Amino acid sequence: MKQKIYQIDAFTDQLFGGNPAAVCILDTWLENELMQKIAEENNLAETAFAVQKGETYELRWFTPEIEVDLCGHATLATAFVLFNYYGVAENTIQFYSPRSGELTVKKGANGWMTLDFPTDPIVAIRNITELDNAIGLTPTQTLKGKTDYVMVYNSQQEVEAISPNFHLLNQLDCRGVIATAPGDEVDFVSRFFAPKCGIPEDPVTGSAHTSLSPYWSKVLKKNKMTAKQLSKRRGDLVCEYLGDRVKISGKAVPYLIGEIDI
Repeated sequence: MKQKIYQIDAFTDQLFGGNPAAVCILDTWLENELMQKIAEENNLAETAFAVQKGETYELRWFTPEIEVDLCGHATLATAFVLFNYYGVAENTIQFYSPRSGELTVKKGANGWMTLDFPTDPIVAIRNITELDNAIGLTPTQTLKGKTDYVMVYNSQQEVEAISPNFHLLNQLDCRGVIATAPGDEVDFVSRFFAPKCGIPEDPVTGSAHTSLSPYWSKVLKKNKMTAKQLSKRRGDLVCEYLGDRVKISGKAVPYLIGEIDI
């Protein structure tokens, strides 16, 4: 069986920037084990698989090690593929995730696309010594979302300087850890670490901004915010907090189109 595969750099307008995702548009679902093996072989933060069901596309995401509940950059990459290579003429694509429900991506002007995702409610918790030791820097505040911890710092420079202990991070009971602070040139910045998912540091994490947006909206007293993820590849996002939903906008560029022999 031959299967078309695309690799797209998401949340960037420059090749080799943002977060690379593989995308496979399937006729019917493959076995879970096979999709996991494809994701492991790709060795990217996420591989997205989509199957058209009427006017909706069912969508699932796999890291090299596990299937995840939600992935922003691979959703953006999938929409880019459908808009540009599968003849989707409408400006909005309806996705359905078995783990996260209804999601949409809307095509805007000048290459921008906007994800519409459910908000991840976060709550303030006491600082966790094991978490502080793993990151190597005590935050001003620690919060907990559905799957991730959020650690807040005073400055972009502090977030840039973090050098975590991935062995200790891998022992924590969470999907990942988000480090965030006010930005020098944007409203807020972040980094995301998820060694338990096989991703020591994710280049740009759309789903993390479902947690960051409600926090920074309250702190900054504004609903629409600019954001940058401070990985080596960097990534740029615009976030709009709408209560139970978050709109996350970004661009994408193609890296390769290929074929895998399953």
